[in-house]
Amino acid sequence: MKQIFLLTLIICVLQGCASEKRLKADYVKYVNPFIGTDFTGNTYPGAQVPFGMVQLSPDNGLPGWDRIAGYFYPDSTIAGFSHTHLSGTGAGDLYDISFMPVTHPVKEAPAPLGIHSLFSHNDEAASAGYYRVLLKDYNINVELTATERCGIQKYTFPKADASVYLNLAKAMNWDFTTNSKIEVVDSVTIRGYRYSEGWARGQRIYFVSKFSKPFEGYKLDTTSVINPADKKWMGTAYVGRFDFTTQQNDEILVRTAISGVSMEGAEKNLLAEASHEDFDRYHREAADRWNRELGKIEVEGSNVDDLTNFYTALYHSMLAPTIYSDVDGGYYGPDKKVHQTDGWVNYSTFSLWDTYRAAHPLFTFTQPQRVNDMVKSFLAFYDQNGRLPVWNFFASETDMMIGYHSVPVIVDAYMKGIGDFNAEHALEACIATANMDDYRGIGLYKSYGYIPYEKEGESVSKTLEYAFDDYCISLMAEKMGKKEIAETFRKRSENYRNLYNPESGFMQPRDEKGNFINGFDAKEYTTHITESNGWQYFWYVPQNIEGLIGLTGGTDRFAQKLDSMFTYAPDAKDDLPIFSTGMIGQYAHGNEPSHHVIYLFNAVKQPWKTQEYTAKVMHELYLNTPAGLCGNEDCGQMSAWYIFSSMGFYPVNPAGGAFVFGSPLFDEVTISLPGNKEFTVQSFNSSDQNMYIQSVKLNGAIYTRSYITYKEIMNGGTLEFALGPEPNYQFGVAPDDRPKSEIY
Repeated sequence: MKQIFLLTLIICVLQGCASEKRLKADYVKYVNPFIGTDFTGNTYPGAQVPFGMVQLSPDNGLPGWDRIAGYFYPDSTIAGFSHTHLSGTGAGDLYDISFMPVTHPVKEAPAPLGIHSLFSHNDEAASAGYYRVLLKDYNINVELTATERCGIQKYTFPKADASVYLNLAKAMNWDFTTNSKIEVVDSVTIRGYRYSEGWARGQRIYFVSKFSKPFEGYKLDTTSVINPADKKWMGTAYVGRFDFTTQQNDEILVRTAISGVSMEGAEKNLLAEASHEDFDRYHREAADRWNRELGKIEVEGSNVDDLTNFYTALYHSMLAPTIYSDVDGGYYGPDKKVHQTDGWVNYSTFSLWDTYRAAHPLFTFTQPQRVNDMVKSFLAFYDQNGRLPVWNFFASETDMMIGYHSVPVIVDAYMKGIGDFNAEHALEACIATANMDDYRGIGLYKSYGYIPYEKEGESVSKTLEYAFDDYCISLMAEKMGKKEIAETFRKRSENYRNLYNPESGFMQPRDEKGNFINGFDAKEYTTHITESNGWQYFWYVPQNIEGLIGLTGGTDRFAQKLDSMFTYAPDAKDDLPIFSTGMIGQYAHGNEPSHHVIYLFNAVKQPWKTQEYTAKVMHELYLNTPAGLCGNEDCGQMSAWYIFSSMGFYPVNPAGGAFVFGSPLFDEVTISLPGNKEFTVQSFNSSDQNMYIQSVKLNGAIYTRSYITYKEIMNGGTLEFALGPEPNYQFGVAPDDRPKSEIY
């Protein structure tokens, strides 16, 4: 027994008892949920646990692009606390099951604001898993926390005639109620549902709520919902009012479980996750959940703002995808039927056009079990909908954005050996989705080798993104020994070449006869390119950067073009679209197509420029303020870029197995890996001025390459960067030192 104890002690000393240290660490103190709630971030500050189905957050009560997430920091009103929200998207939906506590008389404005209260940021606070605000017009203190499938609200009232409103008619932006129901079960229990149309079509949310104090009376108001198209009745919109007589500092707890399946499913969720009435305990458990997840990457540094930016980014990266199955495994499918998982968790809210780039590669390190479940969620969606998801949530395919980027997520997991999903079924789903001839120009793409611009919008970006997804399928097929399939899709992955115009030096729209469009201006934003211009989409060949360099005319010409990308600034008179933010020349960090471009200097023997520009972006475009994000958060992608970049590397090819070096931000970063392994990144002489890599060591040995592989990271060990104020022009410039598009 003594020998076992001594052995354990020795192991603990050698490992520094890191895991125990992380268990006790408070990473939550570095999370600022208000980052991104101003400017274009479109985040919400409310309560959620990692990947939780419930996102319980305040709503200002007014529609508008700035209020896509329900909350906009410059606003001064709150009109409810609803249980579902989208993090950093450009489309407004959800806001389901909205509660609002009041005292009488209520303060009410004309629609759409309705019943509301003023509030001040001086009386507001938020942390991971917790939100608090004082409703000034009613002197009610509201506190929010959550479990995975339940929202917990605590209202502290003054002495008053008080009520709690439940507004199922409330709708904002793209969302509107089509039918709803509130049933009073007893004096503390209500249940019901809200059906809605919007970005998510045919959305259904069921709920059960329990009050900690019996309501003395209630009133249910109903209005008919009329279809604006045919003027026919669609359903009923319910608004419930539940009345209380409160004394000073009386507290009422409201526990609400939601489900996509049924009211009975919501009841099971409530019983499993929210059976008691101790708000502080729920809050502690939510914070503990966040600390466990945030602690998977431990960062050491002296700059509190940098630490806050990092852990808030890590927090934001885990707000989506979201759990979308009940505690018993039941979930509502896109075929509008109820299905059952077999030991896995169904996930929803996949902003794949954004998140396949860096957020999903990040999960392969920190969330391998969830990655497995996410792939199984994709395959279930394919079985029930006939194709893999593009941008799905709440059992609905929104078809927002382009490509079929479930494919790189599936292939990356397969190539990295993650999970126990059925590979044959997964490849079948990928191929079937890639061969939908009647979907968004895929048939044209297969016939012409590109999409003719007069036959399909966004032809340039669709062609380029289909080519990348095809490359991913070829990777998987090749590893599975399916050579004919691999060759077919490898050939398709080269279709990017068909849009390159050597005269203009850009990817350019072509018609069905092969003619390039006249009057092309790479700086223009047109219908031929998705949320970008010709400068920003030129570089979208992550599967074959070497081939793109060759098309351009070689390394020197490619390097010159990259320089122009970052120095050719928009004119002051240019009317830039809302998604072109965080501009450095034509590089738009506020939108995802640019995210990998900043790392391409590594491919042309100029890695120090990547180091300089990534440092600039991290220091200037990620700030510890409500306006601290330069673009939409997009369900974690904006933050995932920062997480990787601050660690010193980034997945230029999201399915390629290589991570290209930039400029590490912190003195030390330690990633906890499966199998009790750790990978540590140490940076010596790190500072705002010392952004340039002087030399690198991996596990004590000199390391000359300007990238590291997934396998090297997963083996554990230590990567050491020596940094300085001037570039080392000899590092990472030899042919073997430069990153390849694909390394497995």
